[in-house]
Amino acid sequence: MDKVIDIESMQETIRDWFSEIHGAIIAFSGGVDSALVLYLARQHLGKERAIGCISDSPSLKRSDLEEAKAFCREHDIRLEIINTKEIDDEAYYTNPVNRCYACKSHLYQNLSSLLERFPGFVALNGTNTDDLGDYRPGLQAASQQAVCSPLAESGLDKAAVRSLAKRLGLANWDKPASPCLSSRIPYGKPVTREKLNQIELAEIVLHRYGFTTARVRHFDTEARIEVPVEQIESLRPHLPKIADTFSALGFKHTTLDSEGLVSGKLNRAISEHS
Repeated sequence: MDKVIDIESMQETIRDWFSEIHGAIIAFSGGVDSALVLYLARQHLGKERAIGCISDSPSLKRSDLEEAKAFCREHDIRLEIINTKEIDDEAYYTNPVNRCYACKSHLYQNLSSLLERFPGFVALNGTNTDDLGDYRPGLQAASQQAVCSPLAESGLDKAAVRSLAKRLGLANWDKPASPCLSSRIPYGKPVTREKLNQIELAEIVLHRYGFTTARVRHFDTEARIEVPVEQIESLRPHLPKIADTFSALGFKHTTLDSEGLVSGKLNRAISEHS
């Protein structure tokens, strides 16, 4: 049986949470979690005390950046666009299993600098309670930089986030998870701008064929496609043409993962070698 979500109680809890802070700078990725936090901050704190901050990083899809900008325009939210430098950090581009820690450390350090311009403000992220049980090294970086998580602290899991976002009329309430492009590269394989560009262009190709929830895993010269398992047979007839297009992007081989799309699949390597 699906869990019953008490939207009214949830909104009251969140209202109480925001009543305890003066102002906020929200780490905004364009996804539904941070979008909800940003919207709620704007709702409860007002425009001048709720500021979104997104990193225009090579690992962020251009489409996600444009959607984030559009979201802020639609809801009259101030957005600061920064350029983090994690791609130049050895702790990031060598792609260790805690790569996300290096990424979030750069982001939150930039947020800390931004906070200096806004005395009394706090930094927020979109972490929900489901994230707390997953492998997310970025949570350590958030803790070290005193970043608050209003959704998790108010007891909201992913289902509750989507329910509340839908109730509030947020257009992206059902947006599929869109992890950063670096997550498509196996741990231990360097993260480069060239690889990130290849992945993004390859996924755009899949979107044009109608596969909007897809991952292209980068295995050097091989592109490994993941789509939801129920879409595998629909994609298979297009595979030869897709492979030709991928070849022009630099992939000598294109394969279709028969297991289907599994979020965080590359994290399996961590448990296998632990």
